[in-house]
This record gives sequence, structure tokens and C-alpha cells, in this order.
Amino acid sequence: MRGLLVIGLVAMGTLPICAAAQAQSAQAQAAPPIGYSADGLYNLANAYERAGKPGMAILNYERAGLLAPNDPDIDANLRAVRLASGLPTGAVSGFERSVTLVSPWLAAWFAVFGLLLIAASALLGLGTRRWRRLRACGVVIGLLLMGVTIAQGIVLWPRLQRAIVLVAATPVRATPAPLGDPLFTLPEGAEVKLLGEHQDFVFVEIKPTTRGWVSRASLATVVP
Repeated sequence: MRGLLVIGLVAMGTLPICAAAQAQSAQAQAAPPIGYSADGLYNLANAYERAGKPGMAILNYERAGLLAPNDPDIDANLRAVRLASGLPTGAVSGFERSVTLVSPWLAAWFAVFGLLLIAASALLGLGTRRWRRLRACGVVIGLLLMGVTIAQGIVLWPRLQRAIVLVAATPVRATPAPLGDPLFTLPEGAEVKLLGEHQDFVFVEIKPTTRGWVSRASLATVVP
């Protein structure tokens, strides 16, 4: 009887240790790979999907989508993994889809060229009517180029606050401490919004009216 009691206590003690080890392993795997590229992240996500790790697959599809917006293969595979995991697919508005037709890298250059064009136009004197028209066209084109960059920034800003759950049945707690029973659990691959942090815990929003504390090791941000 004493031997059974000892075995039971050891088993109970190893459960949280195993959960913590699983979370730490998932966080380590979520580190950005060397040679960060859309193709590399897409292939990595496919490998995780075949290995039965939906959280890591969704994370890397999301990261690949940031580098290659509106890529049909990335979008299709991401949607398939979410559907297979019973997760919402996340509808994309027409405005967001149109704005992200331009890659973030190209949008950044749009802003640079827009500023240069506006500055060059401002240096032109009033002169003749032809020069005034040229100056006005330069300012308008420069503002349009900067507008594309600003619109993409507005669309991409919420993604900076998103994170993906990497561990199955991740507990959500009322306080940033592993005490008591959790409020509920999150499935692997679920998406949350980061609101704050305290030591080893992160305050997240699952829905507009649903919030709680989650272990930092159980999550990985979409933007590393």
C-alpha cells in the first residue's frame, strides 16, 4: 500500500513538470528559423502539419502570410489546418485583401519614394503653369504612395498583437499564477490578442468579453 501511495504521488508531481516541459519545447520550436523567408516558413508549416502539430503549422503559415500576402497556397493550407482543428478560419475583408496585395517590403519603399517625390515637388518654383501642374502631380502621386503604406500599416498593426497557442489544453487563469483551477482551456492553434504581461504570464483576449492569463511559454507571437 505504501508503495502504491509513493507511485501515485510521484505521478501527480510529474504531470505539471511534463506540461511545463511541453510548453518550453513548443516555445523553443517557435523561434524564427535561419533564412527567414515566405517559402521557408511555408515548407516548415507543411512539415508541422504532417507531423500533427497544428499550433506550429498555423504559426508558420501566419508568418509566411506576412511576407507573402494573399498567396493562394498559404491561405488554402492555413484554412485547411484551422478547419481540421475545429478553429475559426477568420474572414478577410476586401479592404484588407486589396491593401496587402503589396508586400510590406515594397510598401516601405513606397513611403520612401513618396516622401522624396513630395520633397522634390516642393523644391520646384511656381514658374510657369506647366511647372505648377508638374509640382501638383508630384505631390498627389507622393501622397498616394504614402497612403498605400499607411493603409497597410493600419491593416497589419493588429497582427503585431496576435499570438498562437502552441500547447494543447492550455489553461486560462484569472490571475498570473499557477494556482487553483483554470477558468477554461484553449485548444492548440487558437489565436489570442496580447494585452499585457506579468513575469511568466501574458494577459490575453480570446473574445471581446473573454480575457485571462496564460503561460508565456504556451504562446508564440505571429511577429517574432
